[in-house]
Amino acid sequence: MVMLPERIQAKIEPEPNSGCWLWNSARKASGHGQVHLGGKTRAAHRVVYELLVGPVPRGLELDHLCRTPECVNPDHLEPVTHAENMGRGRLGKLYLVCKYGHAMTEENTYRFKAQRRCRACLLARQRDVRRSGYYSASAVAARNAGK
Repeated sequence: MVMLPERIQAKIEPEPNSGCWLWNSARKASGHGQVHLGGKTRAAHRVVYELLVGPVPRGLELDHLCRTPECVNPDHLEPVTHAENMGRGRLGKLYLVCKYGHAMTEENTYRFKAQRRCRACLLARQRDVRRSGYYSASAVAARNAGK
């Protein structure tokens, strides 16, 4: 680790197998390190990145390529948009089926306001509206229960 203040360097523990620099001080519930600097609490990975690489471009955030939130190694961080970061992250990968069990494949997914939506559910809702005039799932369930 080169050119880090001793106060920050003392809170980093290199992990030899992965190459991660693990933050061993204060962390958020998500695992991301925190450091008090200049009167503010800041993300440790961002502080280390800015000290060793330079400022994060405006409108971008740092993505942990190693998928380890406590890692502050700038080689494991990449500036990306928020949408790209969420798509790459744990939440983007876990969303493999919709809440009704339809596979979220490329063919069955459409985007609405930067969100991934299930095409099969959309078609089912549209079909129900045309048939019954009801839109909400609860109204359709109530209608079906009455039969």
